[in-house]
Amino acid sequence: MVRMAPHKVVLHGHELSYVDSGAGPVVLFIHGILGSQRQWAHLVDRMDDEHRVLVPDLFGHGESAKPLGDYSLSAHAATLRDLLDHLDIERVTLVGHSLGGGIAMQFFYLFPERVDRLVLVSSGGLGREVNLILRAATLPGAEQVLGLVASTPVLSRVETLGRGASKVGWRPGADVGAIWRGFRSLADRESRRAFLATTRAVIDIGGQSISAHDHLEGVLPIPTLIVWGSKDRMIPAWHALSAQRAVPDCRVELFEGAGHFPHLEDPDRFADLLRDFIAAGGDEGRRR
Repeated sequence: MVRMAPHKVVLHGHELSYVDSGAGPVVLFIHGILGSQRQWAHLVDRMDDEHRVLVPDLFGHGESAKPLGDYSLSAHAATLRDLLDHLDIERVTLVGHSLGGGIAMQFFYLFPERVDRLVLVSSGGLGREVNLILRAATLPGAEQVLGLVASTPVLSRVETLGRGASKVGWRPGADVGAIWRGFRSLADRESRRAFLATTRAVIDIGGQSISAHDHLEGVLPIPTLIVWGSKDRMIPAWHALSAQRAVPDCRVELFEGAGHFPHLEDPDRFADLLRDFIAAGGDEGRRR
């Protein structure tokens, strides 16, 4: 797998990092909380022979800036709109994972004329239920606790335990690997602040506080693919059924045995599914 060198653009006075590869119909990938471009890297290789693939790090994540300010779904959607304007891209297929699914739906709600199709992967915004770990980030004192558990001594100790476990045959799954890489990104104060601001924009102590059902009713139907892991412990897989009711013209694919990152658990199946879904729409999504 070739690692693409990211580009940089200044939007709203802050630097945004993104990968831009290939030519053809544009596919914009949106990662989730604690995610980055890295989670979509395998799809760049699989997609950019027939598609233009755009993979940004959201503000507050990865190599992008982590400013003080607005981390709401609408703010992220507006940033992606500005990135498309900068690149002179009119229409896209949106692929959003977890928080990125919520951003994709908000983007479609705000700018429906710029979206050809939606692909929602273990998406936020389709029900109240979410893992207790994320709800705990909304509690008072979470900043201090997170600073302690994400400190270098604690991270080093956990890594040592992981190496020891691997010597006796333990192999972390896709969920563990992705969550651990995200957790390691919280070593600096700016990243922790951005993580808490992002989480608190969509989650409260009771669960997810933003519902797509409030926005999608009455919006013109759009081809939509929903992908979920049957063993998702972050957001329950039955939220896919809620999505079918909220989004007309909707297809659901369940990855049996996968967790919250089905696109990492079975990347080849996901890539084939995505290519077939886009191809089924004909030439409608080509850049114009």
